[in-house]
Amino acid sequence: MGRSPVSLQETSSVSERALLLMEIIAKADAPVTLNELIADIQLPKATTHRFVALLEQLGFVQRARDGHRYEIGHRLTALALHTIRRSFQLAPRRAILSALVKEVGETCNITMLDGDRLIYIDRVESDWPLQFNLKVGSHVPLHCTASGKLILALSPPSLRKALFRSEPLQRHTPRTLTTAAKLEPELEKIRKSSIGVDNEEFIDGMSAAAVPIHDSTGHIVATVAVHGPTSRLPLARAISHVPALKRAARAIERTMFEIDAPRSKTKQASKK
Repeated sequence: MGRSPVSLQETSSVSERALLLMEIIAKADAPVTLNELIADIQLPKATTHRFVALLEQLGFVQRARDGHRYEIGHRLTALALHTIRRSFQLAPRRAILSALVKEVGETCNITMLDGDRLIYIDRVESDWPLQFNLKVGSHVPLHCTASGKLILALSPPSLRKALFRSEPLQRHTPRTLTTAAKLEPELEKIRKSSIGVDNEEFIDGMSAAAVPIHDSTGHIVATVAVHGPTSRLPLARAISHVPALKRAARAIERTMFEIDAPRSKTKQASKK
């Protein structure tokens, strides 16, 4: 799985072992097998299976589609989303998003993956009277939104494969791409540019552009996007705001990881 083994034998608390095992599953790039978990955490098979079964029973872990691998469950996803949503409301990230809206003059939002859809984590509206009503907590599809296509393009292939199994995808407008054959070339362009676009594919008369927010390992964890009516924000103009979107994304990343950096330095200093 590409990570250093984490020995849970050093801990005696049942709750601590369960939490550490849940952390390993949550950090994995793809669903993991029981054997992979055993190799990773260095506990007997029966013990590992017991902890995984407990987490599955509580809804923090669930079986993947193949029935043999494990991934994070609905309860852990909901907890993470509630935590992140609250942090976005209380932290400087809200101020960053507000400053971005003031700069570009259009509504901007932050989204994350929630199962097989996107969820709006935060949103700041522009002063224009004409708005598209997509409130915080709203879910939108992946295959026809700027942020959704960006996440599909930059995430592991397993996410795209899972989505394409439900073909044909729902058509929202005449421009919606509803098959893998049509969507994959679009995703390849987005993968190369790291810019997600929506040219009236989700809502008639709306265009959008999105850029990624990365975690400390460089993986996409969220997006920052601008959207508006094509009458005043045609796609080309939405794309012209990408530099501002990227500056906001980098600023948000700094608020997410600036607390971790000093801790790492402290640990290194203590080892010396």
